[in-house]
Amino acid sequence: MSHLAILGAGPAGYVAAIRARQLGAEVSLVEMDAVGGTCLNRGCIPSKALLRSAEVARLAQGAAQFGVIADFRGIAWPQVIERKNRVVTQVVKGVEYLMKRNEIRVVNGRGRLADSKTILVDTAAGEERIVADAVVLATGSLPARLPLPGMDAPRVITSNEMLDIEEIPGSLAIIGAGYVGVEFADVFNAVGSKVSIIEMMPQIVPTEDPEIAAELARAFRRRKIAMHLNARVTEVVEKDGRRLVRFTKDDQQQEVEADVVLSAVGRWPNTQGTGLEELGVEMNGRAVKVNGRMETNIPGLYACGDVVGGIMLAHVGSAEGKVAVANALGHEVAMDYTAIPSVTYTHPEIGSVGLTETQARERGGDVKVGKFFFRGAGKATAEGYREGLVKVIVDADSGKVIGGQICGPHATDLIHELVLAVHVGATAAQVGEMVHAHPTFMEPIMEAAEDALDRAIHK
Repeated sequence: MSHLAILGAGPAGYVAAIRARQLGAEVSLVEMDAVGGTCLNRGCIPSKALLRSAEVARLAQGAAQFGVIADFRGIAWPQVIERKNRVVTQVVKGVEYLMKRNEIRVVNGRGRLADSKTILVDTAAGEERIVADAVVLATGSLPARLPLPGMDAPRVITSNEMLDIEEIPGSLAIIGAGYVGVEFADVFNAVGSKVSIIEMMPQIVPTEDPEIAAELARAFRRRKIAMHLNARVTEVVEKDGRRLVRFTKDDQQQEVEADVVLSAVGRWPNTQGTGLEELGVEMNGRAVKVNGRMETNIPGLYACGDVVGGIMLAHVGSAEGKVAVANALGHEVAMDYTAIPSVTYTHPEIGSVGLTETQARERGGDVKVGKFFFRGAGKATAEGYREGLVKVIVDADSGKVIGGQICGPHATDLIHELVLAVHVGATAAQVGEMVHAHPTFMEPIMEAAEDALDRAIHK
């Protein structure tokens, strides 16, 4: 039986471990913290718990529009944090159970590579040497920090600290409008903070389609979330116990004053102290360089998840982990990034897959684009949703769906119809002709696919 050692037990590492066991390998999984990594402990899961509390608060405050008389008395923030912690504990225990059920040996401690097949682990009982037939590196990522004056000052924090903040800030300045920044903006706006976003790009959620980003921006403006775009932060300074975020915009110096500043400018691959440099592992900047089989330049050493850079999302890391261990155990599998969903849990939500309209046109060839706004869907109107748009991107020659974007209610779930379409090479006609139940939030996808063929019914 082959022995596989995995360094890091986040979504890439623990999923890789389970797949390796399914393929018949013995597995040692090394983790310095709790299993589940950043996603389960300091990212995906706790942030979604906070977003749920924010959503309930928003519903309670807007109950009157549904004919419901409710007395909203405010937010009990300690209970919100307590619930978030319970959710995290429950999910982590679930992963711990999976490790036991799959007979995966979990070694708690800080690990580093001694060579391509050996991990040295500093445990509470002393150093342990793990020798395996192959090693998979899945050490994840850390919050990035801008190298600017004042970024290491008190009350200038990252998402890690924001998840455990002891009280709701009266005002919050968020540097960066990627998915982390806009999700925290959504949460703290709903619970009463005055929120300002400073983003250097011309739109929030810069990697998304501009029309999709504009839908979210409209919703944010209605909620009085201030957005400073094309703004480059220069420094953070203290004033009367508060923080001033100074930035340049249109060649003018401007500033935002806040009680707390959140740095949400992305994440860095976590490679420090792992022994990569000593081993001669090739890098792409801060990230580990791998090929399509998730192999490094060192025989027997594989890497997956945030540590390889690229699309730094939990589900991508899990998929890469499966590919890495399959190849480490003698199979021939290549990672396919064609149909990777990207999701943002704001209100309204965002989901996207494949090419945007801009990307498709830049590649040349004839492109058809179908659009449908949620306000044209009966269920969205009945449930009180004002914003929302579906875009379907179609290759005109083949008729196949090559991309799709959704901003609207439950977009993070709805996007998977278009993920499947891109994955299997379905045509817009096939998506449009598939009978969709009425009234549902799925109908706008059908209508957008039909619109790409100039035959939408309700547009």
